[in-house]
Amino acid sequence: MNHPDALRSLLELVAQGQLSPDGALDKLKYFDFEPVGDFARVDHHRTLRTGFPEVIWGPGKTPDQIAGIMAAMRQRHLVVMATRIEPEVYSQVQAQIPDVQYYRSARICAAIHPDFAGVQYPGTIGILSAGTADLAVAEEAAVTAELCGFQVQRLWDVGVAGIHRLLNNRHVIDAADVLIVVAGMEGALPSVVAGLADCPVVAVPTSVGYGASFQGLAALLTMLNSCAAGIGVMNIDNGFGAAILAGQILRTAVKLNARAD
Repeated sequence: MNHPDALRSLLELVAQGQLSPDGALDKLKYFDFEPVGDFARVDHHRTLRTGFPEVIWGPGKTPDQIAGIMAAMRQRHLVVMATRIEPEVYSQVQAQIPDVQYYRSARICAAIHPDFAGVQYPGTIGILSAGTADLAVAEEAAVTAELCGFQVQRLWDVGVAGIHRLLNNRHVIDAADVLIVVAGMEGALPSVVAGLADCPVVAVPTSVGYGASFQGLAALLTMLNSCAAGIGVMNIDNGFGAAILAGQILRTAVKLNARAD
């Protein structure tokens, strides 16, 4: 723990009855970070505040910086994840962290402790992609959700150009507690799915499409203008953010059920 004097003072206040344990926990949520070299300050207590640990954004960082941050984080976290990692960057990270795993389709690398239990939360996140070209973003969402402890069911290549493919897989929609729907081109799939689903739909536009799709802007606007209710829209290509939002929805349901009990 950094700042031992501050921590000792905090514990003394609890021992003296001047601060409640809950009050101390609230202060600790904003207490701990760890410098890594001269380029990063790892936020170890993000899990206490938000439910999920800090995740490393790969682009713009060198392989040495990514490896250094992962090495620091894995001392305290069962899963340390880095996103948007290209194969050549992964190879250089693996040279420093040999047991790091790589999810090529998702462009995610992760250091996973043997004690990681896998599925930790109730509920299912269903993830649908409109086309095969959307898989990188859809897999980013799927792998992120799984590494965060959620059960995932995938359904790929069910876009509206062949809508019978979606309708023949209604069981995936019906079984999901939250749906992530990934689509490029005109981005119509989330509207169709939301008209069939009784759960929240997280829509993710992708930058897939011809020139008039404006690198995902057309799909983004379609999703924002959907006439179907119950859709939340992420930024273009943000599969990671969609998974975290879906996870927060499920975690909120768990908290509400616990209060009811």
